[in-house]
Amino acid sequence: MRLRNPILAASGTFGYGLEFAHLVNLNRLGGFVTKGLSREPIEGAPPPRLCPTPSGMLNAIGLENVGVRTFVYEKVPLLRKINTVVVANVFGYTLEDYVEVIRVLEGADGLAGYELNISCPNVKRGGMQFGSDPNLVSEVVGAARKAAASRPLWVKLSPLVTDIGLIARAAEEAGADALTIANTYPAMALDFRTGMSRLGSSTGGLSGPAIKPITLRLVWETKKAVKSPIIGLGGVETAEDVLEYLSAGASAVQVGTASFADPRASEKLVDALPSALIEAKVFSVNQLRDRPLTQNG
Repeated sequence: MRLRNPILAASGTFGYGLEFAHLVNLNRLGGFVTKGLSREPIEGAPPPRLCPTPSGMLNAIGLENVGVRTFVYEKVPLLRKINTVVVANVFGYTLEDYVEVIRVLEGADGLAGYELNISCPNVKRGGMQFGSDPNLVSEVVGAARKAAASRPLWVKLSPLVTDIGLIARAAEEAGADALTIANTYPAMALDFRTGMSRLGSSTGGLSGPAIKPITLRLVWETKKAVKSPIIGLGGVETAEDVLEYLSAGASAVQVGTASFADPRASEKLVDALPSALIEAKVFSVNQLRDRPLTQNG
């Protein structure tokens, strides 16, 4: 998969892409990843679903989506008109869910690839996350790889692991073409006056600038462990953030929380990147990514 530039909009923050078409020139982006798609429609979590935090945001959307079949019938015909990379995010609660969603998507033109969200609880294994155990990772990625016969497969890893290199290698060996680092961090926000959550759910996922130093380290550790391309995300708001992820070993980045503050954030980063590269005295993103990391002092 070749991208026009290394800026993509992240899953769960950009709808199905179509909702942003009147605000963003989608053709200028490197691409975007759709909302997560499941076997059947999901209504999602009760409101409120978003909560601002210092240097970030909590979300508890509950993986709301229209379901893969409605997506194929209603969204994909419109997505075909967009001249950029469209990646479908896929999730499930059983191995069979992942395989079935990809099977349905395989029959639809207009998609460039799949991004597998393996941060979901495996209901057949007592709720353990698919992405928390290398054996489960191998199992679900291997099954998805067989189902995804015609398109590249990205695997979006959970940050809640002891050794992300071990998980990344399991995904790579099972057939992942690229790795997305990483999903949000479980967190919560309380109103001390009432003792209640500020979200409709007890907890949510933390994203935004607060997590960038942690995720940057995960990208760096993953780069040392695998040969697959890495897509970094977590707190990308400026061109400098993009360059930091590329320096840590990412081939591209995804923009998430910034799109809530400014729907045009991803397109503005495309505009800002060339001058940031010139200021850094490099001529391509590959030059940054392939440069060895040196220690201060």
